[in-house]
Amino acid sequence: MSKQEEYVRKPEWLKIKLNTNKSYTGLKKLMRKNRLNTVCEEARCPNIHECWSERQTATFMILGDTCTRGCRFCAVKTGLPNELDWGEPQRVADSAKIMGLKHVVVTAVARDDLKDGGAAVFAETVRAIRRENPGCTIEVLPSDMKGDYESLHTLMDSEPDIFNHNIETVRRLTKKVRAIAQYDRSLLLLQRVKEIAPNTPTKSSIMVGLGETKEELIEAMDDLLAHDVDIVTIGQYLQPTKKHLNVERYYHPDEFAELKEIALKKGFKHCEAGPLVRSSYHADEQVSAASKQNRIKYMKGIEEQEEKQIF
Repeated sequence: MSKQEEYVRKPEWLKIKLNTNKSYTGLKKLMRKNRLNTVCEEARCPNIHECWSERQTATFMILGDTCTRGCRFCAVKTGLPNELDWGEPQRVADSAKIMGLKHVVVTAVARDDLKDGGAAVFAETVRAIRRENPGCTIEVLPSDMKGDYESLHTLMDSEPDIFNHNIETVRRLTKKVRAIAQYDRSLLLLQRVKEIAPNTPTKSSIMVGLGETKEELIEAMDDLLAHDVDIVTIGQYLQPTKKHLNVERYYHPDEFAELKEIALKKGFKHCEAGPLVRSSYHADEQVSAASKQNRIKYMKGIEEQEEKQIF
């Protein structure tokens, strides 16, 4: 057996349990009826059956279904995007309400054709969800918007509950894996969120199996922590088509357990790590854990300031 054939064959622990119950099929029909895209479908997420069947969390992909970038790991199609659809934010909010979601993730294709990278539509979507679903937490997962600080402010003015932006891979592999995006620019974007909204949890995701080393993964964790990131998710890269990057190797569940232990010991407030873990996996639990830790940190800071004033 050749080395390439070994890469293609998936191990036992990567088998996905399909669940096409009424909840799942009903949700799929709702998406088509409201002309909505989800990253769950477009990016071929392996957890779609679990999440959609439970109707706890869904990830809506706004700004169309065509990305201006061509990252070599991503299944979302690349090309010239359509015009903006300003009715989309309300349709997302209405769908989230019908579904009874307790946590909504709003992501998007990269829109480098727009001056603000789509920040205004992101913000309107967050506000619409908030109006229709006041008890629902909202997570945003934008592109780097080419590092434009004004665009980031536009998005953050809508006050999402959590800000997520993925570095995807280690520094050395960034140019090979991601298109246009820059490792340090992504880190700076995450740090700037904390400057704008210090109590908003921030989050990032790393794929493994692309040829990185354990030392590089630990370095990436350190880089995220140095830029005040609260949550990290670590999952196995799966090749979506033959045109995309090959899987260099599959990590064993025990290796993911070790990476999670390392991340938590280093100081992340929450970490999800596993073969099928994706950025939005168990997202509702992540925002709860990080928000609690941030509140504790905030109160501790107030107490320390009061002590300084006393003495």
